[in-house]
Amino acid sequence: MNRDPHQEPKAGADGPADVTVGPHPDRDGADPSPLRFGYGTNGLADLRLDDALALLADLGYDGVGLTLDHMHLDPLADDLAARTRRVAHRLDALGLGVTVETGARYVLDPRRKHGPSLLDPDPDDRARRADLLVRAVRVAADLGAHAVHCFSGITPAGTDEDTAWKRLAESLSPVLDVAAAEGVPLAVEPEPGHLLATLADFHRLRRTLGDREHLGLTLDIGHCQCLEPLPPADCVRAAAPWLRHVQIEDMRRGVHEHLPFGDGEIDFPPVLDALAATGYQGLTVVELPRHSHAGPHFAERSLPLLRAAAAASAPRLTNRSGEPFATH
Repeated sequence: MNRDPHQEPKAGADGPADVTVGPHPDRDGADPSPLRFGYGTNGLADLRLDDALALLADLGYDGVGLTLDHMHLDPLADDLAARTRRVAHRLDALGLGVTVETGARYVLDPRRKHGPSLLDPDPDDRARRADLLVRAVRVAADLGAHAVHCFSGITPAGTDEDTAWKRLAESLSPVLDVAAAEGVPLAVEPEPGHLLATLADFHRLRRTLGDREHLGLTLDIGHCQCLEPLPPADCVRAAAPWLRHVQIEDMRRGVHEHLPFGDGEIDFPPVLDALAATGYQGLTVVELPRHSHAGPHFAERSLPLLRAAAAASAPRLTNRSGEPFATH
């Protein structure tokens, strides 16, 4: 593929010179926040990709979590390079940042959800999943994406844990070689029910792979509420050094069900405050794949709620004289 970089501006890069705390006001005049919010295309599966991107830009999102799938940007298409260039230009024209996500349910196998995985007994099947991730890394480089998201998969029946971890490390190693060459972090997501399900599991993989520079973490805030021993805000602080991508939605303890904001148990202001305090500059992407039937509604509803939660705990901006900085 021809490289067509569209690098994202760092939060606050074009803010006023006399601001000493926090970044610039966002483009539609909302309260300033160091966080950049996106929405996942797996929650807009009934829209054409161009329509989905236009919708998110119109609503005021900063970016998009782009799931590579047959209905949007098909990673197996013969003309993938040309399609990727068109998407890159469209993102640039709309002013949207992007992260590339690889959670499409049936993109490799029409009969097995998320199959094949990096843990499958058949080495050819594992190689097919690794190849998809390599394709995703190269697409991400062409799009100027800040990370590529992935996950381990479920341990196959009859596979012992040590074998599963060995397969995972061996499968990801060549993908990380490509990620390093392209300069795009691979951000592994702890997923309930998968081999790599928790932050502790991520650190096991990180140590096994020798703490490789381009191995990062996708933190799903709902998953923290679901099964981590720490509260979500503490998970953010603990994950900060490795954090490369964030997904966000509401969730209840012990129940892996992605819920619209307000339908679960998460207290979001402390979570967003912790994210801002870490200096995280990637996208924080709303993850509602099972609400795609009403995706435009939930996209419109989610952003004001996130902004309100961010404003609830954000410090007031001041200029160098200590006076409040007018943002409207």
